[in-house]
Amino acid sequence: MRNEGTGSWPYRRARLSSDTIALVFRGHATTYRELDDRVTRLAHGLRSLGVGRGDRVALLSTNHPAYLEALFAAGLLGAVFVPLNARLTAPEVEYAVQDSGAAVLIHSAALGDVARSAAGAATRVVLDGAEPGTVGYEELIATGDTSRIDDPVSHDDPCFIMYTSGTTGRPKGVVLTHGNLVFSVMNAVIDLDLDSHEVALVCAPLFHTAALDVVALPTILKGGTVVIEEGFDAGRVLQVLERERVTYTFGVPTMCDALSAHPAWETTDLSAIKRVIVAAAPVPPRTLRTFTARGIKICQGYGLTETGPGALILTPDDVERKLGTAGVPHFFTDVRIVDPDGRPVGPGERGEIQICGPNVMREYWNRPDATAEAFTDGRWFRSGDVGVADEDGFVTIVDRIKDVIISGGENVYPAEVEAAVLEMPGITECAVFGVPDEKWGEVGCAAVALEDGHDLDHDQLVAFLEPRLAKYKIPKSLVVLDAIPRNATGKIRKDELRRRFT
Repeated sequence: MRNEGTGSWPYRRARLSSDTIALVFRGHATTYRELDDRVTRLAHGLRSLGVGRGDRVALLSTNHPAYLEALFAAGLLGAVFVPLNARLTAPEVEYAVQDSGAAVLIHSAALGDVARSAAGAATRVVLDGAEPGTVGYEELIATGDTSRIDDPVSHDDPCFIMYTSGTTGRPKGVVLTHGNLVFSVMNAVIDLDLDSHEVALVCAPLFHTAALDVVALPTILKGGTVVIEEGFDAGRVLQVLERERVTYTFGVPTMCDALSAHPAWETTDLSAIKRVIVAAAPVPPRTLRTFTARGIKICQGYGLTETGPGALILTPDDVERKLGTAGVPHFFTDVRIVDPDGRPVGPGERGEIQICGPNVMREYWNRPDATAEAFTDGRWFRSGDVGVADEDGFVTIVDRIKDVIISGGENVYPAEVEAAVLEMPGITECAVFGVPDEKWGEVGCAAVALEDGHDLDHDQLVAFLEPRLAKYKIPKSLVVLDAIPRNATGKIRKDELRRRFT
């Protein structure tokens, strides 16, 4: 085949295991033969709408098989897929559609109002229906040609543009090539020892690289089954884990905490699970202990959209002896930790995590200046995260550089403080952030959410933390919230907390 990219994967997999179940969604199973047929028809349908090499195809929806079908179909045409955050407002979606120059916007009917406002000149394709002036997704597939498409696509061609969460300004479009995707997926396959019998649950958003590149695509490459949930609901997810005999899934720490807090946690049969990948934020020790008590191996990972996302991984074999670390670099990836002058630091010393490898993005879309700023020494991507490696090379994620609180000349790492606060009974969520202080320059403020029936004042918090943390690390103020603000991928919006409470 002339297509060396990911668009050819459904056909290649169908040759090997055509009758194996590829996807399960809303109770409906799709085989690899059927997936290949739908992707081929969709590619012809997109071509009939004028989509060709280099054109962008955007998608706005909760989790849906269309994320995979549109990615593959665009890949058959040499076009570029643009998955969009389904929780964005119309102006935010409009920015991404206009910035990427999307020719087609595929969207769910539920997000029709947002799509109508944001689409601009893009042709709208509706997933679960149609309306005047739009095209029905299923109709586009049903009427599409079935002839094989084999346009030349190389590993150097762009595969998709995924927009960052934009917590520090306008979102940037991360361009990942087909080659980036191949190595990102192979990192997961190799390091997590995935096989063709995997049943992988996707309940984190598919507009997030972890759900797409670490769970769904590696499972498809190996010929396993991907179970897609439209969103995350702890009770429903526990039922799916048991019913489908799920072997592999991914979640952020808040999702894991919601599962373990559910009344059905102790009685659900979770014996099929081989591994749970947890990333996107430092994992509190409380969460690690809870899952370990159920015999579930939490493999903490670390990465960014720009690294596809995998950079570090704690493999199942190392979970027990290195619990709490994010592991070592993926097979095809290199990681170093450097001081502010770019010099590598030794074991036990904190520094910025930098990453290089064939999984690391090529560029930010139409942002050459931002691209240049993101790399040092021509190839090392600057993560902006603080890490520390032990003597064996296992890295612990300390915090974001921009979140570090410098109080009276001392560095206070919020993740360390948050982990201590979360040990306090009655606290469900915590975020520590810096606020200005006349004497110390900056001090910590703790925002917490509480279980029903609990209350908390600052004196009680201080009394709990004094035996556990140095005095300068203890937050000097406290705010109690109904919930800690987070973005769609579960990351705490500390920029919002600083804006509200500074």
